[in-house]
Amino acid sequence: MERFFEQCMFKYLRAEPEDHYFLLTEPPLNTPENREYTAEIMFESFNVPGLYIAVQAVLALAASWKSRSLDERTLTGIVVDSGDGVTHVIPVAEGYVIGSCIKHIPIAGRNITYFIQSLLREREIGIPPEQSLETAKAIKERYSYICPDIAKEFAKYDADPAKWMRKYDGVNTITKQPFSVDVGYERFLGPEIFFHPEFSNPDFTTPISEIVDTVIQNCPIDVRRPLYHNIVLSGGSTMFRDFGRRLQRDIKRVVDARLKLSEVLSGGYITPKPIDVQVITHNMQRYAVWFGGSMLASTPEFFEVCHTKAAYEEYGPQHLPSQPGIRNDDVRNVTLPNTGSCNCLFCLLSLSIY
Repeated sequence: MERFFEQCMFKYLRAEPEDHYFLLTEPPLNTPENREYTAEIMFESFNVPGLYIAVQAVLALAASWKSRSLDERTLTGIVVDSGDGVTHVIPVAEGYVIGSCIKHIPIAGRNITYFIQSLLREREIGIPPEQSLETAKAIKERYSYICPDIAKEFAKYDADPAKWMRKYDGVNTITKQPFSVDVGYERFLGPEIFFHPEFSNPDFTTPISEIVDTVIQNCPIDVRRPLYHNIVLSGGSTMFRDFGRRLQRDIKRVVDARLKLSEVLSGGYITPKPIDVQVITHNMQRYAVWFGGSMLASTPEFFEVCHTKAAYEEYGPQHLPSQPGIRNDDVRNVTLPNTGSCNCLFCLLSLSIY
């Protein structure tokens, strides 16, 4: 880990660690031992003046402020983080992760790629075997989308295939011969495994909308409505077109059915107040954690909540806070920064990327 940090700082960022405050991220349910070991490396080996380790879900929530007004900015919400290997559903209340309610889904971008690869293998014979995975990944990223109704989508393709079919052109890396692939049902069947996991994994049959609803129902009752109102998407596998709209519709159906059932069970004496379900999408979803970190590190409050070198020397790594110190009152005053506007590692990194 120390050699990895050293290469990042000196080879790629070309920054002097003693001159900058550092913001690092950690996955949900990270152990205190890992956090303390990281703090020891940063303070002992690199002599950084300040360090803050943030939970990735909180930074993803901060990234969603880009598409919201000042009054709607909050650190309460539920983050659906889907990458290449796994999908996490993480509830956050007032900036604090509710660790006992976190759930993970064994379906993510890699599973979609494998599923599309198997569909192409059954139908297409011209794809070079050594490029089948690469071809499936390219088709997923270019042409895939989420459909509202799978039966109607099949009928639409059967009625007018010329309108909806796409053609993928590639080149065999060995023989240099071009090949082409007709892309049809794979466009919507691939991402559909988020909502019908049994298509690719018979051992897991719970759709992502039910997982999100279950996570919220497991949370304390006083934060459930704010969680429904702020469902934030994060990660590259949430970038499919209409993913947020489909997720919002399915969760809304589950919630409305529960409210209707409670009204029936009460004999009509109780009319529950409708629950506002809102899924937040924005154009920085793919890099939501990084973008949220860049935003928070650019605020004056960031330097107040950092764990300083002096505090480390006095109290040790055990004193490092495991949860965010930035409050909801602070986030309303955040101005979205120009990338690279402060002196922290995140903005230095943005300068090297852009």
